[in-house]
Amino acid sequence: MLLAPKGIGHYWKTHYADKTFEHLYRWNTFDTAMLIPYFIVMVILAFYGIHRYQLVWLYYKNKKNAAKWDEPEARFAEGELPFVTIQLPIFNEQFVIERLIEAICRLDYPRDRFEIQVLDDSTDETVNVASGIVARYAAGFPGMDPQPILYLHRTNRYGFKAGALDEGLKVAKGEFIAIFDADFVPPPEWVMQVIHHFAEPQIGMVQTRWTHLNRNYSFMTQVEAILLDGHFVLEHGGRSRAGVFFNFNGTAGMWRRETIGEAGGWQHDTLTEDTDLSYRAQMVGWKFKYLQDVECPAELPIEMTAFKTQQARWAKGLIQTGKKILPRVLKSDQPWHTKLEAWYHLTANLSYPLMIVLSVLLMPAMIIRSWQGYIQMLLIDLPLFMASTMSVSTFYLVSQKELFPRTWYKTFLYVPFLMALGVGLTITNTKAVMEALFGIKSAFARTPKYSVKKKGERSQARVYRKRLGIVPWIELAIGCYFAATVWYAITTENFFTVPFLLLFVLGYWYTGLLSLLQGRFERRGTTGQELHEKPYPVGI
Repeated sequence: MLLAPKGIGHYWKTHYADKTFEHLYRWNTFDTAMLIPYFIVMVILAFYGIHRYQLVWLYYKNKKNAAKWDEPEARFAEGELPFVTIQLPIFNEQFVIERLIEAICRLDYPRDRFEIQVLDDSTDETVNVASGIVARYAAGFPGMDPQPILYLHRTNRYGFKAGALDEGLKVAKGEFIAIFDADFVPPPEWVMQVIHHFAEPQIGMVQTRWTHLNRNYSFMTQVEAILLDGHFVLEHGGRSRAGVFFNFNGTAGMWRRETIGEAGGWQHDTLTEDTDLSYRAQMVGWKFKYLQDVECPAELPIEMTAFKTQQARWAKGLIQTGKKILPRVLKSDQPWHTKLEAWYHLTANLSYPLMIVLSVLLMPAMIIRSWQGYIQMLLIDLPLFMASTMSVSTFYLVSQKELFPRTWYKTFLYVPFLMALGVGLTITNTKAVMEALFGIKSAFARTPKYSVKKKGERSQARVYRKRLGIVPWIELAIGCYFAATVWYAITTENFFTVPFLLLFVLGYWYTGLLSLLQGRFERRGTTGQELHEKPYPVGI
């Protein structure tokens, strides 16, 4: 409105107070064909947005049910701690494997009750690096006693991560199985904080909260951290406190071995084998715990291509798991609120293809709605917008307030970029969701980790950088389309829509340009690693 040539008062009078052409608008076939799908999409997105508000409500309503690491319902006797196996599934992780093994070997747990399995499916220099590090820690050296660590290398890679975990389980001695991905650095007290919660015989899995080693590496990693914090505070927190199903995140958690067996073991027919096993275990009666106050640091992707790879894998995997598991959940005798929460959880990524539809319809719908009058827009469009869009900012602001009560207000600066990044992921994640819906088997690209914490430590990044394809160009083209809608909105003085449209421009251009710039650096160096063709690809 500040762009209005004759001031805000004149703009309001001519656009909203002038009754000259009132009641002259008439519906027609074209408007109907545009607005019906537009409102269907908006209503569906609004339901998913309302669900975010519901998670916030569940989180606070059931605050008394929050599990604390130092308040287990029961404890193992000091001399009767159970045997724990630590599994470290890795694939081409030469830059982070030493950091991981060092952290695991410094865990504070009796060595006669403890073993480490390095489950290596690598096809590059990681094989020599990892085997050498394992041999060194097994033999011991000044400052480090010999460790109960075993190196297992597979060449067939059957089942990928799920297959590696299953192979390790066959020779594991532990009654309890902790799992850490290659980029995690658990603190020494982690096992002791978790193990006593299994003194309750019905507990089958305990998940802990991810934190971020390189949160301040770049603006992008700060945004990524906020996105993950929302998941680990409000999604896990809200679901676990309400007593409904939630999932193991594939790492930084511990399983009761008996639970894995009773649930049917690790299966590799989805990309998210962790969520798949989680639902199967809870369906047969096991209870899960989430310890929000137990932190386990990990590395965030530092490049847009790596981040999009990670997000697409999660999006596709959850839809695959939904297709596999939801029919069983809905037919079960679980409470209706558990079934409803499972539905929202496993189908949430359907919002990405809906965002594509919304992107196509937004400009014609905006033109049509401007002719129908501001009362209808305030009564219909505004509530839908508040439900579908504003819930995103509320969700992440609340999660930051919980984690950082003194500095959470700084998150306001990131909110537009959080929303824009969500928009920018639409193309990549829509492709992943559609592949899952139609059962398309696709190549899998792992999320690279570089052991970086600050700027200037990325020279090794091109070794594992991914191919770009046409997606960044599509993102830039769609960004240009929305730039045209911004221009149209300004020229027609429809200023209320401009901030919303700018989010689309920023999101698509940001993800597209970053992907292309990183690809330019790749062409100067190595060509990167080839993608691995995998039936039902499952990776680290």
